[in-house]
Amino acid sequence: MKIHIDKEKKVPVYLQIVGQIREHIFDGTIASGYTLPSERLLAAELGVHRNTVSKAYHELRAEGLVFSYHGKGYRVAIDEDSEPANLQQDVPRKPVNWEGIMKDEYAVLESEFDKLYSKSFDGGVISFGGGVAGREPYPPEEVAGMFEKIFKEGREKAYFYSPYRGDLQLRKQIALFLAGKGIKADASQIQIFSENNQSLDFILNLMLKPGDKVLMEEATSPDVFRTFEVAGVELISAPMDQNGMICENLENVIEGEKPAFIYVGSSFNNPTGTVLTLERRRKLLELSYKYRIPIIEEDEASELYYDVKPVPSIKSMDPGNNVIYMYSFSLTMMPGAGVSFVVADKSITERFSDMFSLRVASPDWSAQMLTLEYMKTGQFFERLDAFRDLYRKKRDLMCSLIDAFAQKYGLDYQVPDGGVYLWIKLPPGWSARSLLRETQKRGMTFMPGHLFYTKPSRGNDHIRLNYSYPTEQQIRDGVKILEDALAHKKTD
Repeated sequence: MKIHIDKEKKVPVYLQIVGQIREHIFDGTIASGYTLPSERLLAAELGVHRNTVSKAYHELRAEGLVFSYHGKGYRVAIDEDSEPANLQQDVPRKPVNWEGIMKDEYAVLESEFDKLYSKSFDGGVISFGGGVAGREPYPPEEVAGMFEKIFKEGREKAYFYSPYRGDLQLRKQIALFLAGKGIKADASQIQIFSENNQSLDFILNLMLKPGDKVLMEEATSPDVFRTFEVAGVELISAPMDQNGMICENLENVIEGEKPAFIYVGSSFNNPTGTVLTLERRRKLLELSYKYRIPIIEEDEASELYYDVKPVPSIKSMDPGNNVIYMYSFSLTMMPGAGVSFVVADKSITERFSDMFSLRVASPDWSAQMLTLEYMKTGQFFERLDAFRDLYRKKRDLMCSLIDAFAQKYGLDYQVPDGGVYLWIKLPPGWSARSLLRETQKRGMTFMPGHLFYTKPSRGNDHIRLNYSYPTEQQIRDGVKILEDALAHKKTD
């Protein structure tokens, strides 16, 4: 079966495959019962993505020209004898080709990160793969009591939608919180979201178009670069070292690539745990004003400092409004609280409000009321201290356990000054993917490093371990599993 792909044609590649296979079937080149090549094999032969072949095969199946058997691939079916027995021959069927209808950018979206992340909530697995707040500082009975108090007081907003921009009283409390971080903003410059992923999606939809370029530090969370990629944005990767994004050569990159935005996680980067130095923050801001390039600063882990004083945010040094500041309570409230916010020029937050009215209708009022109550009473700030103590203790426990065998297996890492992740380099020749398979057999998951790079060929020599969510006993058990898996791989 010969298929020729012309990528210069306007006809989508998957339809070119469909057309040529259809022609081979009708002219008798391919007989009824013929087994088509596997999706992977044909994709490799044609030099296309596997999902492209999958869409073509689904289209042929929808046309009734092929049928599939689970685990056996696709076969040509052009007479009654070759049709699956459960199909009624007297009723023509043309099922919808859902694979063909879905946008390509979603069909090829990498989902391994999401699957490993979801293991955080699987009671039968020890997960170092999440990035979720610890449960200890917010006892369930206390949170339930706080909800009861909110309901009984008969708040004006209780049982109702909140304003598109978010509850006014919460935004005022956030403004006070920001003042303590050196950021001057009033309630009109603050937009409430459920999570930073949502706020980034709104920013992209409001201000970027397919083909625009964004200068982004790498490694970074896949939630970030996948959002950019789905929006059709071209990513320009800026390398990092132990002091965060390397800024020394950025001016040449900016002049050559002309990015529309700069994205940076300034404090305790996910996954590396690095903090962008004050000098580099100032350099980024200088470049922003020189070239009129806005900065998106993600800063959700900035309160989780243990051994050093926090570095002022880029936003706090911004004399105008060049910086869009994103913050989430996901690591400093109870898991699943679902409140984040963006600080930006008022013209931007007004547009966010309009977008909310079209796309979401209302931020979740219950999460907002809970966050407001804890902030207003000062309990949120007390819990920040509790989180710092808890996470520091868990970090020290995980590090001490790993240090007992790190040298033996050639592991290398820097103890982070804060945040919730360890970023560990494996010895030369070792594979994070292979190591993950071994730990999963034993009941523990983590995030392999390649998930934090836009090119999956990079990062396979690193692993990311989260210590905020697992209990101390789970950390002990999970690190023992890691040691066992390392010993197994070394003897392979």
